[in-house]
Amino acid sequence: MPTALPGVPTLETFVSAASAAPSIHNTQPWRFRLDPDDDALEIRAAAERGLRHTDPSARALHISVGCALFNLRVAVAHFGRVPVTRLLPRPDEPGLLATVRLGGPARFSTAPRLYDALWHRHSSRLPFADLPLPGAVLAELAEAAHTEGAVLGRHDPDATDRVLRLTREGEQRTTADPDRSAESRRWAQEPDHTGLGIPPSAVGAQDYRDRIPMRDFGAHRHPAALTARPFEARPTIAVLSTAHDRRADWLRAGQALERVLLVATAHGIRTSLLHQALEWPDLREQLGPTPHDDRRGHAQMMIRLGYGPKGPPSPRRTVSQTLEGGVLPIPR
Repeated sequence: MPTALPGVPTLETFVSAASAAPSIHNTQPWRFRLDPDDDALEIRAAAERGLRHTDPSARALHISVGCALFNLRVAVAHFGRVPVTRLLPRPDEPGLLATVRLGGPARFSTAPRLYDALWHRHSSRLPFADLPLPGAVLAELAEAAHTEGAVLGRHDPDATDRVLRLTREGEQRTTADPDRSAESRRWAQEPDHTGLGIPPSAVGAQDYRDRIPMRDFGAHRHPAALTARPFEARPTIAVLSTAHDRRADWLRAGQALERVLLVATAHGIRTSLLHQALEWPDLREQLGPTPHDDRRGHAQMMIRLGYGPKGPPSPRRTVSQTLEGGVLPIPR
């Protein structure tokens, strides 16, 4: 016997959960549509919120949507349904990035901690404590990435210095590039009705040692806008990579990234994303697997992990703002 669609409040919770995902510059480059005939939620690219200069290939847009897709899967499973996911389901509709059909009753719910974590996860661009992460937790984070078809590699101190140098170079290039710098500044703004962008409270501080190159979102134009504070001397940096580098791989990378971030959040670990080097193809090529790793792969994201203060939240669009047409059709 077919399982009926849940009511509108539950469907709206699904959309809110998906929208809680991280996205580059908090552009939230997604929109949702309910297909009641197929009992599915569609996730489409909001191309108008893509970053034309910073992300010309839309790789970061796809990763952002992949994060939202994972949250949607977690929410659907939490409410007792099987999320049946398809990536790029219609080649003639390139803007349709994924569908999640609400399958039958789930035999068991997803780990409740992931559903709880998705509402509490925030990027923290603040200093972390100089405390090592437990080996068991690092192994669990690596397994989380593997579950979604990605690899999470952690570098030794020398390799960490190398990837931080590449990140610093990427940040410096962006600072010197008028188009990219202006694009970053446009997304660093006071909260408004759009529910988009990075508010000043979430931009964070800069490392006064200049070891960890935090993105300044164009604040170099206003030197007093960002404070300088001592960051951790021995940062834990992990690189998320995939075997291939196609659109479907970017969506898988986003799902892997969000699973890693939620598992970290459930363990009380703070995270921030270092994407600057990945925005320059020649620097990104140097961020693949560790030098002693024989696997070939494509770096998709750098994650900074540690214990420290919880980052302030960034705004989110309302459910009506993320839905095509602004409303959900009433389930039959």
